[in-house]
Amino acid sequence: MSIDHVLSVLPVSDIDVSRAWYERLFGRAPDNTPMPPLAEWRLTEGGWVQVWVDAERAGRGLLNLAVDDLPAHVEGLRAAGLEPGEVQEVTNGVTLSALTDPDGNTLTFIGSFHVDYPA
Repeated sequence: MSIDHVLSVLPVSDIDVSRAWYERLFGRAPDNTPMPPLAEWRLTEGGWVQVWVDAERAGRGLLNLAVDDLPAHVEGLRAAGLEPGEVQEVTNGVTLSALTDPDGNTLTFIGSFHVDYPA
């Protein structure tokens, strides 16, 4: 038995507002809209982000996304009209920049991500 895909779900209050915001974030329309309250983007071969209407949970989601060049990614987000936070170094050379969606879900972009960390 194996797991082939990981789907991260971000709860939102308004699918139209959120879909437009995530289209700016990802630079494209969703890959799937299987039902009216759901939009989903395939970000890696087996990794998906789903934006799902759930007003009671909206704004409580956390999503971490590792990127290859964090400063360039942050500039791209700003060019798309989004407002990521400043790049901060945390530990072992890893850097972070956070962004919130219209509901308050926090997306953190990670630079210099390590699969294995030194002990």
